[in-house]
Amino acid sequence: MVTGMMRISVRFQDKIQICCEMPSHINTIMHSILFAMKRIACFLLLTGMVFSVRAQVKTTLPDLSAKKMEVFTTAYNTDQRISRTTATGFKLLPQPVEGEISVFVDPSRTYQTFVGIGAALTDASAEVYAKLPEAQQREFMQAYYDREQGIGYSLARTNIHSCDFSSGSYTYVQEGDGSLSSFSVDHDRQYRIPFIKAAIRAAGGRLPLYASPWSPPAFMKTNGSMLQGGKLKPEFAQGWANYYVKFIQAYEKEGIPVWGISLQNEPMATQRWESCIYTAEEERDFLKNHLGPTMHKAGFANKKIIVWDHNRDLMVHRANIIFSDPAARKYAWGMGFHWYEDWSGGQPMFQNVGIVHHTFPDINLMFTEGCGERFDFNKLQEWYLGERYGRSMINDFNNGTVGWTDWNILLDETGGPNHVQNFCFAPVHADTRTGKLIYTNAYYYIGHFSKFIRPGAKRISSAASRSQLMTTAFANTDKSISVVVMNTSDKPVDYNLCIGRYASVVNIPARAIQTLVLR
Repeated sequence: MVTGMMRISVRFQDKIQICCEMPSHINTIMHSILFAMKRIACFLLLTGMVFSVRAQVKTTLPDLSAKKMEVFTTAYNTDQRISRTTATGFKLLPQPVEGEISVFVDPSRTYQTFVGIGAALTDASAEVYAKLPEAQQREFMQAYYDREQGIGYSLARTNIHSCDFSSGSYTYVQEGDGSLSSFSVDHDRQYRIPFIKAAIRAAGGRLPLYASPWSPPAFMKTNGSMLQGGKLKPEFAQGWANYYVKFIQAYEKEGIPVWGISLQNEPMATQRWESCIYTAEEERDFLKNHLGPTMHKAGFANKKIIVWDHNRDLMVHRANIIFSDPAARKYAWGMGFHWYEDWSGGQPMFQNVGIVHHTFPDINLMFTEGCGERFDFNKLQEWYLGERYGRSMINDFNNGTVGWTDWNILLDETGGPNHVQNFCFAPVHADTRTGKLIYTNAYYYIGHFSKFIRPGAKRISSAASRSQLMTTAFANTDKSISVVVMNTSDKPVDYNLCIGRYASVVNIPARAIQTLVLR
């Protein structure tokens, strides 16, 4: 410090510090000024014109004292099925305690944007639908697509020519037609195209639809068959890429907009039905050298391309190979995944979804298929069917998933039709002998998400204090908040739904799922 100078430092309420250097001969004057400044600062603090950080936080916390929250419940051994069970208020609860169970929701912390929830509109589903009486057809469409009377599906998938859930194998070209000059979707005009159009109407005129191939035509493959795996012959890579474009053009000519495509259903599975194998490098190279450029050249750069479309177990490896190559990554909108990795006896690999999300945060993650396997008519009302959906959906959304697509939207009383007898469960079955629709509890579990979480919503922070409860939460564009809570235990649970300094006490029955809606 220069001789004859003094440093003056003043702090107001630990918020502001003023430092300056002044000649020492004006010491008396400065002390008088500082005294006056302190008095002014005290006045401002008392009148509320200066706010501390704590006060700013207070003003951003929602005042829920006058709010009511609707609670919708589906519960085991009851008749509650997305039933409005109560409307509860909030009370101040600044500090939850360990002796109580709580679910903590923070709307200020947001994550991925929600695309939608829906199911696959397969040949099998379309054929079963066509057998229903008109009254049951109307009931079916309302049950799935109406937001008030149904569960408000907002997304759909379909197959590019045949899959196992078709009555037989078929393609859109004559065998050996590498030029695709015979391409026609006439086969789909009988059942599938009318079915998809009816679904779009029931959804209000807009239903994002993506399509997946199970296998190229037999002549394009190394094993000469659409079944039992095999690979795409290199000389047909461009012709197969053109096939996707032909499909999109044909469906859009029929009045069905195509939102996107996946490159290959289950590219690492050799199945007794339609299947085709791609290693990670083969899928990457087909995407960057053929499918991606071909889609762009055809004017379909806006169509979403989804890679992988197989189980969670190998998705990290596939993501590392494809998304680490900029030439491939630029064509990929997202990565699809299924839930069948527990076929080997292990547990679902939910964490792999999160690893891909954190490694490649700009890649959209989409659940593209799941169902209950090994159909048994006597087990249609088994409660585990729905719980599997609830557990998967909560974990997948909490790990960054933007959309969730179930497998067949409708099957018959045999779990089909399926041309290789791979019969499975669907959320809704039709007994074609009686015309009756059978709703499994999976339908209601899915509905706890699809009915209350709408496209454009943002996932928000949500966590439970005890392992009996699972939870995820979203803030919708209409400002409503939807919190899903699932009780995996065999006992009812009272819990606090905590938002900021407020809480609402809620009871969830044993083995139940709830959606709590705050408007």
